[in-house]
Amino acid sequence: MPEVSIITPCHNASKFIRETFRSVLEQTFEDWEWVITDDFSTDKSVEIIQSYKDPRIKLFISGENKGAGNARNISLKNATGRYITFLDADDFWEPNFLEEILFFVKSENMELAYTSYARCDEQLIPVLDDFQADKIVTFGNLLKTCRLSLLSSMYDSERVGKEFFPVEGKREDHVMWLNLLKKIPKGYPLKKTLAKYRMHRESVSRKKYQMVTDQYLVYRDHMRFSTLKSLYLTANWAFNGFKKYSGFLKLEHLRN
Repeated sequence: MPEVSIITPCHNASKFIRETFRSVLEQTFEDWEWVITDDFSTDKSVEIIQSYKDPRIKLFISGENKGAGNARNISLKNATGRYITFLDADDFWEPNFLEEILFFVKSENMELAYTSYARCDEQLIPVLDDFQADKIVTFGNLLKTCRLSLLSSMYDSERVGKEFFPVEGKREDHVMWLNLLKKIPKGYPLKKTLAKYRMHRESVSRKKYQMVTDQYLVYRDHMRFSTLKSLYLTANWAFNGFKKYSGFLKLEHLRN
């Protein structure tokens, strides 16, 4: 049984997935399994994944496109490692990511940890200052802004249990983290930049208004908060999100 399970959804990721593979295969920590679920790709993603013959890579193929949350759930159900971490098919880890975060979690006897990460364009060139892992995360402060990113976090499933994603609606990663932090008191920051997050133009700028609506539904439908509390938390989340990505939005405005 591997010590770490890497959970990856894949949908039409052939443009970037080779770089993601390189970042995993070059990890200095090697006792992992990589559980990839292809979410009905129509490009060459499956062909590319199958070209890698490493026995630690496990591929599952969905017969229809049901979204990243469902794909992650399929991978989670088939994961056998104690420590769970996530990597989307277009993101990138530094070679020491697994070694560093796993040592941090184990040495401090933690249930959840996260690292800093670089915020890059599609060519993995940094376009904003690194997102800093500099605060302890709790359920309360996670309601107002999501400091946890899937590509830079790890949790101990032996102590916490596997936490699955909602398959309806959006913002499924935030819902998952909130549900996990209902079970444990804190997640801890590792103040090292160990991952690169690819920021696609359309996902950050063109869909920002829809994201506000989706975030409101996180509070109202998933957390079962009142309308007033949901609106208050959405306003906080939107304000913090604007600060988080304001530099990127300004850059996109200048480009356009």
